[in-house]
Amino acid sequence: MYGGDEVSAIVIDLGSHTCKAGYAGEDAPKAVFPSVVGAIDQMDIDDSANAEKTSGSGIDSKNNVDSNKGKGKRKLYVGTQALGFRRDHMEVLSPLKDGVVVDWDIVDSIWDHAFRECLLIDPKEHPMLLAEPSSNTQQQRERTAELMFEKYKVPALFLAKNAVLTSFALGRATSLVVDCGGGSTTVAPVHDGYVLQKAVMTSPIGGEFLTNCLMKSLESKGVTIKPRYSFKRKEIRPSEFQIVDIDFPNTTESYKLYSQRVIASDIKDCVCRAPDTPYDETGYSNIPMTPYELPDGQTIEIGADRFKIPDVLFNPSLVQTIPGMENMAENTPFRGLPQMVIESINKCDVDIRRELFSSILLAGGTASMQQLKERLEKDLLEESPQAARVKVVSSGNATERRFSVWIGGSILASLGSFQQMWFSKSEYEEHGASYIQRKCP
Repeated sequence: MYGGDEVSAIVIDLGSHTCKAGYAGEDAPKAVFPSVVGAIDQMDIDDSANAEKTSGSGIDSKNNVDSNKGKGKRKLYVGTQALGFRRDHMEVLSPLKDGVVVDWDIVDSIWDHAFRECLLIDPKEHPMLLAEPSSNTQQQRERTAELMFEKYKVPALFLAKNAVLTSFALGRATSLVVDCGGGSTTVAPVHDGYVLQKAVMTSPIGGEFLTNCLMKSLESKGVTIKPRYSFKRKEIRPSEFQIVDIDFPNTTESYKLYSQRVIASDIKDCVCRAPDTPYDETGYSNIPMTPYELPDGQTIEIGADRFKIPDVLFNPSLVQTIPGMENMAENTPFRGLPQMVIESINKCDVDIRRELFSSILLAGGTASMQQLKERLEKDLLEESPQAARVKVVSSGNATERRFSVWIGGSILASLGSFQQMWFSKSEYEEHGASYIQRKCP
């Protein structure tokens, strides 16, 4: 048993869009930063590397010396600040694909950034609670345990499933968790604190997908989003600005896209809301326009797209009507949110279906979209069996919805009754990494 009551545990939730890290027992994560990193291959630009060393841009990668050996040397930049700064030849890479880690090198640098720069702690002194997707494989978990114990030498570790943590954050042991994240949407039933694996549903439509739809839709209307680094504002008269374009030939395509995405996702957060009824072109053609001012000063008007983009969650076939996105929907038939919920509940045992219908929990960044909860409840009432009392629960404030996985982890790791559940370093040394399957179901 691990007896570390006097030091607080660290809770990390590495999502497909942002990484949340902080101390157990607190009500919100201390550090929230993008889970993508900028990478510069040192091979192609050895000549300009000397100039870079002096400009002091190496702050984030001082700890990556050991992780650079494997792949031809590359320098990684982690964190909001480091990514916001445009650098020549910097690619933006994500460590995850479909919620599962594909590039451990990057994950390592993200953890490192969280410990050393954001939380300013020594991982040797704190037990770690990590959130993982329901789809995580045994191999992934063992790799995580190995990295945590061998490299960071943590005293104890626990891996908890996202859905379970969300359920705890809202005070339920049994619920159906609908997690609309950045990279995907997952519907997972939780019963008495365990995920029912056979009934988990996923769909690749998440926040990033909606942001892409919005960008394509704006492009087709002739709006170009200028990334923040591509212009300067010059004041000609007081409070009148002239935009001067700056050209950076060496900016990578992925960084340009990343910068545009940041702006597009803000547009999405500001103006989009789920429509009360399924979207159709005729009903929404004469809707009043909402203005939005882009960073470069041009004001765009957004009309029907406010409702059309979010409705893709409920009716994925809408994607075909968005120019430039047609090829996405053809290869895989996606299901809408209500269908996923009903399918998932029907795969569960008959005895708990009723309870699941009455506590459907909404979590994740995309779930804080206006009217999403009401619309989901309405669609489910139409499609669910008569006897079921459908209730969609979501936390009152957007912060709790965005961070519900992290908050659940924070609650769990600070419980007294949880302290005997930790997978401790001594157990790791005795039984090896595969023992994690026994300790963290």
